[in-house]
Amino acid sequence: MVVVLSFLKRMAIVVPVMWAVVTLVFVLIHLVPGDPVVMYLGDSARPEEIQALRHKHGLDLPLWQQYYRLWFGAPTTDGADKHRGILRGDLGETFGGKNVMRELLKRYPTTLKLAGAAMLVAVIIAVPLGIAAAVARGRWLDTSISVVSLGGIALPNFVIGPLSILVFAVYLDWLPVSGSDGFEHFILPATTLGLAMAAILTRLVRSSVIEELGEDYVRTARAKGLPERVVLFKHVLKNSLIPVVTIIGLQFGIILTGAIVTETIFSMPGVGDLTVRAINEREYNQVQANLLAIALTYVTVNTLTDLLYRFLDPRIAMDR
Repeated sequence: MVVVLSFLKRMAIVVPVMWAVVTLVFVLIHLVPGDPVVMYLGDSARPEEIQALRHKHGLDLPLWQQYYRLWFGAPTTDGADKHRGILRGDLGETFGGKNVMRELLKRYPTTLKLAGAAMLVAVIIAVPLGIAAAVARGRWLDTSISVVSLGGIALPNFVIGPLSILVFAVYLDWLPVSGSDGFEHFILPATTLGLAMAAILTRLVRSSVIEELGEDYVRTARAKGLPERVVLFKHVLKNSLIPVVTIIGLQFGIILTGAIVTETIFSMPGVGDLTVRAINEREYNQVQANLLAIALTYVTVNTLTDLLYRFLDPRIAMDR
């Protein structure tokens, strides 16, 4: 019952967050100069064609009416406008007549796979390196791991991506450059996206493990004669995971936004690549749908992360 109430409280936060995201995106995209209809049809389009397309998508209405239509849709007399509003699960069509939600759902699985793979890469790298650095605190191994971590934080994915393509795809010809058809297509993008997060997690795991190693229960476990690996992996590591899980949840949003750049570099047909194309073509409906999906995913992951604390440390759930 406590878990259900905690979940409902957190899900209640989603509503104002989603409203803020949609409103902010709506305002910002309308502040960009230029006429999206003219950009789509071209300068050679006739005025009546421009006006017809603008009317079809409601772009000839005042902004407050466009905002209302965004949420609630609008009744039509000619059947031309198929936009029914966010609250009805429909964000309309692109200028080319494609259903926005259908286009988003076709790309969404690729982005989720990439984000999940990137997080897996980060955890696989960060946990052992963080533990090793903590155990070897103050020695050469600790210093070496810290230097590598700083390098990972300093290098953005738009630098790592092209370098990895150059080395592993062009020179060595080990991995494909683009696409998302198989496991091998995700190796370079996931590694590119996960390295920066791995660098941050490594330093966090190191700090958390060092802090736990100084606790009384560790000295008690050692005094009982427990092997060091049991003390480290059974007791210390579990208690060190709470701040790590917190950062993983928060970093998931960075992973999703980083996917926009990474998918563009590796030509992956995901939400990031679709968002870049939609922004360049000023497809209002598509941009709004994509960013809404990214924000909703981020909020959901953070909510689930918050609930995961209860299983890692029941005292947290009791306190709340």
